[in-house]
Parts: sequence; C-alpha cells; structure tokens
Amino acid sequence: MALRAPRVTPGLAAGDVQSLARSLEDSNDITVFVDGTVHRLPAEARDAVVDLLQRLSRGEAVSVSSVEEMLTTSQAAELAGISHTYLRNMTDRGEIPVEYRGSHRRIRLSDIMAWLATQKAQKKSADPDSSAAEEPAGQE
Repeated sequence: MALRAPRVTPGLAAGDVQSLARSLEDSNDITVFVDGTVHRLPAEARDAVVDLLQRLSRGEAVSVSSVEEMLTTSQAAELAGISHTYLRNMTDRGEIPVEYRGSHRRIRLSDIMAWLATQKAQKKSADPDSSAAEEPAGQE
C-alpha cells in the first residue's frame, strides 16, 4: 500500500474559527456531500471528521495522513503513546502479536488498536469514578 504525504493545513482565520465553532457546538451530526450526493459516515469516520473540525474550530493547524496496515515497532509505539522499548518487550512476552519481515518486526494496526481499547477498558473498570483531569501513569 503506497502512502501519500501528509497534508498539513494551517489554522483557520478568526472569523472562520468562530463560525465553525458555533456550528459544531453540541453537535456530532456531520453530513458529507460528494458531487451533490449525501453520504452517511460510519461512526469511526464521523468521529475522525468531527475531531478534525473541532481542531480547526480552535484555530489549530492540522495534519492528515494515512496509516499502513502493518506498522514498524516505532510507528506502533508512537501510535500507542508508549516507548519503542516497552512495545518490543510486550511483543517478546506475546502481549501484542508480531510478524517478522526478515529480522524486522511488524505489527498490525488492528492489534495496536485492540491493545489500546483493552487498556482503556481496564482503566475504566479499575476506576469508574476517575476524573478526566487525572493523567494516566506512563508505561515507559
């Protein structure tokens, strides 16, 4: 799969920021029109579009890029927010499946996403009353 270079967009002008922020207030309903045809986005795509629009509405610059199905350990670690060494140790223990391409480890995007979902569920079940202001402990 060939990747396209990331597309970077600067923050919006102040007037556009205010207008977009008002439109997004209390709304997650996004309708997409392509050549005059309405497309209903699946929840995951809708959430990504809403996140992108919310960042633009705050005047933030954004970068959009694609992610390969098979990731290097560095890419997977960055996506998971953990160190490369910690991720390698998890693959050595069999906590995250790994495939080898020669001597190089590759990790499926779906496996990293599943691990992240498990971590989130475990944190939620361990402390259902935790406040959003608390920072999770680093796992590096």
